[in-house]
Amino acid sequence: MIADSDIMVQDILAFMERFGSLTADEAAGTIVYEAFNKLALQLFRYQFQYNAPYRKYCQARRKSPLNVRRWDEIPPLPVLAFKELTLSCEPPDEAEALFMTSGTTHADMRGCNYHPTLRVWDRSMALSFKAYVLPDTEKMTILAISPGSDQNPNSSLSRYMSQAVKLYGKSDSRFFHHAGSGLDMEALASALQAVRGCDEPILIMGTTFSYVHFLDYCRDRGLAFVLPANSVLFDTGGLKGQAREVSAHELYRDFSSIFGVGCSRFVNMYGMTELSTQLYDRTLLHRNPDADGQFYQKKSGPAWVRTLVLDPGTLEPVGEGNSGILAHFDLANWNAVMAVLTEDLGVMTGNGLVLEGRLQGSEARGCSVAADQLLQADRHE
Repeated sequence: MIADSDIMVQDILAFMERFGSLTADEAAGTIVYEAFNKLALQLFRYQFQYNAPYRKYCQARRKSPLNVRRWDEIPPLPVLAFKELTLSCEPPDEAEALFMTSGTTHADMRGCNYHPTLRVWDRSMALSFKAYVLPDTEKMTILAISPGSDQNPNSSLSRYMSQAVKLYGKSDSRFFHHAGSGLDMEALASALQAVRGCDEPILIMGTTFSYVHFLDYCRDRGLAFVLPANSVLFDTGGLKGQAREVSAHELYRDFSSIFGVGCSRFVNMYGMTELSTQLYDRTLLHRNPDADGQFYQKKSGPAWVRTLVLDPGTLEPVGEGNSGILAHFDLANWNAVMAVLTEDLGVMTGNGLVLEGRLQGSEARGCSVAADQLLQADRHE
């Protein structure tokens, strides 16, 4: 890597080590904010210099390190760019890993995120997973019901699953998803029957739709389980791109009835291939139910990621409690772009981010303008 890349990686890792143990509330303090702002501006200068497509986009928006003074002034790049352009400060053909999107939104277009080294991505994953999924224990028996990186090396989620098992799984942790045959329903059911009456909690991890298939399997056979106390059900990915509609309410109702685990032990993770850090339900951090008696899904992330909720028409920030399109600022995404304008809607509350689904085309005036600027800038030197 070039010398500037090495410095950038070391500075980001140092930030993670300094603030990685903080809760989301603690990370909102002035000291962390100032450190984040300083490093974000440093990273913006780096990406402006070495990432040519992003530099041209910023110039089209009349933004540069000369007039950007705060992290929230850094122009977020439309997520479409990861499908249209090669976004890499380092030579892409020298990357240690290439993560590609699944293509569920645009089947003929897959976004790419190049990682010259996985040190930053891995550390971001490890620290935030520990904070949000295993805040009270060092390791658990992990039953993974989605593929690991040996099956799909170009999937960031598959690496995530493998790293979770490697770093935080006890010796009897294992995968139940196999190349060619998919999820081994029978073996998983047997494993869940075997833990009945055990004292040690377990962690089940998988994509949302992997759970849906297994829940169908259990209902068809009249199966139900009683997992050990303090077990955790972790899901991610939602139901986008799937022909069958299943609401979150239905899914979590079935979680309770089939697994015998209350909603206070459900954790949903929100991640994107285009980013290097994930957001999580705060369920295990704040165990007081909302006024309606339910554990509402409110998400946050570690100290090195921040989220703005923007008006879809103007791309100006909206106030707390108002719906808008999400822009994430992720220091761990050092080689591509730290500021990503998504196609996701959400509301920021005093207790975290609430996801609302995907933006509809008719609502995306500001996003369309940004995408046009992106493509026009790339066509002209």
